Amino acid sequence: MTTPLPHPVYVIGGGPGGLAVAAALTRRGVRTVVLERADAVGASWRGHYDRLRLHTTRRLSALPGLKMPRSFGRWVARADVVRYLERYAEVHDLEIVTGVEVERVERTPQDDNGDDSGTGTGTGANPRGGDGTWTLHATGGRRLVASAVVVATGFNHTPRMPEWPGAEAYAATAGRELLHASAYRTPKPYAGRDVLVVGVGNTGAEIAADLAEGGAARVRLAVRTAPYIVRRSTLGWPSQRNGILARRLPVWLVDAGMRLFGRFLTADLSAYGMARPAGGLYARARAGAIPVQDVGLVAAVRAGKVEPVGAVTGFEDGEVLLVDGTRIAPDTVIAATGYRRALEPLVGHLGVLDERGRPRVRGGRCARQAPGIYFQGFTNPLSGMLRELGLDADRIARRIARTTHAPSRTGQPLTAQRNLKTPKSPKIQRHPRTRKLPKPPKTPKTSKAPSPPKAAKARETGNTGKAEKALKHG
Repeated sequence: MTTPLPHPVYVIGGGPGGLAVAAALTRRGVRTVVLERADAVGASWRGHYDRLRLHTTRRLSALPGLKMPRSFGRWVARADVVRYLERYAEVHDLEIVTGVEVERVERTPQDDNGDDSGTGTGTGANPRGGDGTWTLHATGGRRLVASAVVVATGFNHTPRMPEWPGAEAYAATAGRELLHASAYRTPKPYAGRDVLVVGVGNTGAEIAADLAEGGAARVRLAVRTAPYIVRRSTLGWPSQRNGILARRLPVWLVDAGMRLFGRFLTADLSAYGMARPAGGLYARARAGAIPVQDVGLVAAVRAGKVEPVGAVTGFEDGEVLLVDGTRIAPDTVIAATGYRRALEPLVGHLGVLDERGRPRVRGGRCARQAPGIYFQGFTNPLSGMLRELGLDADRIARRIARTTHAPSRTGQPLTAQRNLKTPKSPKIQRHPRTRKLPKPPKTPKTSKAPSPPKAAKARETGNTGKAEKALKHG
């Protein structure tokens, strides 16, 4: 019988996905350590702009094991998400190490299964090849040996800035500013300025609306591919519910329904310089083009506070060049151009990423060439990212808990815990007709002791008057 390896499961990333997996594993008795490169959990949420609110409802955004308070409202604010994640880690008593960044994950050599963290002894073998463990190379020269690894570094990990010609010269020009949307917090610094927002995803759309409401002198929105813009809710029905239903239906059927009812569910801004989107909504979402949820952009465009313009092609002489040949001279350019997963240095050498740098498998599955490596939170589905994180967390935890590698929090292997069976209680035999418990047998009647004379009984009770009367009458 194989001796289970006494190494913990390491979760890389202390965001919602990593915390959800750690909580699911902890509930199953698996010792799990969360490694977070920042100094606190939920680092990405702490860095988002102040206006941000969840586009998914509070009820459908809670992680497994802890509801979001009703006081957060239906659309939870960024700051409340941070408080919720802190509380989540506390409630589930998660083991979290901050200030540690994992740089590379490799198979543990067969002759080297030590652990600089002091969390394992490195004994045992595994039929998967070598000793079946993984070594995490982390900051400070740390080498951490893991029974399994969950990569949860986040969908929005590293800001992606396009390589526009002349961008550096523009940023160095006096009175000009070029920044990524990840650096944007509030509209106050841009009051009275001419601002161009590049990119019309959910982030770009919301920042443009925020600037228009926050006092910017002029706000333009550069659009490369027109998006579907949907209402966050219609008559109280959140669009997230539609996304959940759509996941169970064929792509062609959902797109056909959108063509039929799209005029009632999506905004048409073609009269304001933003063409209607081409292609089916669900087909585009499956390819990564998530619809934009309207939180003020449509009203701002129709009111003339936000002006759609063409895509940016480059910079020249302090001006921005657009695809239609137009040149504009904004004071500030905010690039809402998305993020990269940046997984190549971490696991790219293991052959687990596709051509876009995303994991080939996710949830409770592992790539054949890397058993024991799991990925969490690298999709952005219509049904809501937080909801899917919770579902995948349970799938990953179930898969890991079934293996013989994961040590329990008490130090006892899961296999041993699983084989300890509690003896079953004897079944209650019920009466075949009445289906009720049979009545207990009657106890035999005992003969009563003879009653004492009335006088003696009266004396015992202290009733002397009755005693004297009893003596008189013999």
